[in-house]
Amino acid sequence: MKKILLALSLPYLLSAHTIPELFDALKSHAQTKSDEMVVKKAEIAVSQATSQLYPTIDLFGEYDNYSSPTNMKPVAPNVLQPMLEPGSTIPQPYSYNIYKAGAKFTMPIFVKSIYTMADKAKAMQKSAQAKKRINLLQNEALIVGSNANLQYLRELKRSLDLKEKSLLETLKTIKIKVENGRAAASTLYKIDDSLNQISISKNNIDLQKQKLISAIEAITGIKLKNPAEMQEVSGVQEGALGSLKPLEEKLKASRLEVNAEKEKLYPTVVAHGSYAYSSATAYNNNEDVNEKYGDVGIVINIPLLAMNQYEAILKSKIELKSDKIALDKLRDELNAKADMLKNSLPLLDNSIKLSQKSIQNKEKLLAIAKVNYYSGRMITEEYLRYEDDVVSAKAKLYEAKAQKWQTLMELAVIYANNIEEMVK
Repeated sequence: MKKILLALSLPYLLSAHTIPELFDALKSHAQTKSDEMVVKKAEIAVSQATSQLYPTIDLFGEYDNYSSPTNMKPVAPNVLQPMLEPGSTIPQPYSYNIYKAGAKFTMPIFVKSIYTMADKAKAMQKSAQAKKRINLLQNEALIVGSNANLQYLRELKRSLDLKEKSLLETLKTIKIKVENGRAAASTLYKIDDSLNQISISKNNIDLQKQKLISAIEAITGIKLKNPAEMQEVSGVQEGALGSLKPLEEKLKASRLEVNAEKEKLYPTVVAHGSYAYSSATAYNNNEDVNEKYGDVGIVINIPLLAMNQYEAILKSKIELKSDKIALDKLRDELNAKADMLKNSLPLLDNSIKLSQKSIQNKEKLLAIAKVNYYSGRMITEEYLRYEDDVVSAKAKLYEAKAQKWQTLMELAVIYANNIEEMVK
C-alpha cells in the first residue's frame, strides 16, 4: 500500500517547486538581468568620468599642399638671416608640399568639475544598485504574494470539493425519497443547481489560478502546477525606509550636478604639447629638408561670460528641486502605507482566529442541519445555506491568510528587508 501511495505522489513531488527555487530562478531571469545591465552602464559612467583626468595622446600623419611656399616650422630671425644672404645655397624650410608625422597630447591639471562629475557618477551608480535591489525585493514579494493567493485558491477549491461531495451524497438520498414519493422532484433541481454553481465557482478559480501562474512565470520562467509550500521564518524588521535608497542617492547626484555646473565657471589649467617631424623639398633649391619641431605648454582659461552655462546651472537647480519633491512625496506615501500595513497585521491575525472558530461552529451547525433535513424538519433552501456558510467561512480564512502574506511582503519591500531570510 505504501508503495502504491509513493508511486501516486511521485509525479507531484517531482513537479513541485520550492520558494528558494523560485527566488534563484528570478535572479537568473531576464527581469533581473535587465537591472544588472543598468548597474553596469552606471559603472561605465563612473569610468568615463574619471577617464577625463588622464592625458589624451594622439599620433598623426599629415600632407599639405600650398599655393605659395609655406614654412615647415617657425624659423628664428638669426637662423633665417644666413639663408637669405646673396649666393646662399642653404635650403630654406619653405615648400609647396609638406609631409608631417608626430604626436600631441593634452592633460587636465586642474578642472574642478571633472572631480565633481566623477562623484556624481558614483552616486548614480549607488542609485542603480539600490534600485536593482528594490526591484528584486518587489519581484520576490510578487512571487510570495501570488503563491499565497494560489494557496488560497487551492484551499477554496478543496472546500468546494467537500461541499460537492456532501451535496452528491445528499442528492443520492433525495433521489430515493423522490422515487418513493416522500420528496418533491423540485428538490432535485435545487440541489443540482447548487452543484452547478459549485462547478462555476471552480471554473472561476481555475481562471484566477492561470493569471497567478502566468505572473510568476513571467519573472522566473517557471510554470507552477501547484503552489509552493512556504512558511514565515522571521517577521518584518522595522527601521529606515529602505525603498527610498534609490531616490536618496539620485538626490545626492543631483546636488553634485549643480556643483559641477557651477564649477565649469571656475578657471581651468590644462597642459598640452606636440612633436612633429616634417619633410619637404625646399622651394629655393629643390633640396630635401627635414625638420623637427615640438612644444609643451600650460593654458589657463578663465570664463568671463558664458550665458549657456548660467542656463545649465539654473536647469540643474530645477532638477534638484524636482528630485527633492519626489523624494519627500514618496517618503510621506511610504510612511502612511507602512502605518496602515502595520495596523492591519493584528487585525488580520484576529480575522484568522475568528474565521477558524467560525468554521468550527458552522461545520457543527451543518451536521445538525443535515440530520434535520433528512428527517424532513428543514426545507432544502435552508439546508443549502448551511452548506454555503461553511464554504464562505473557509474562504474568509484562506483570504485572510493570503492578505497577511501580502501585507508582510509589502512591509518587507518598504523597509528593504531580506525576503529570502523571511520566507522559506
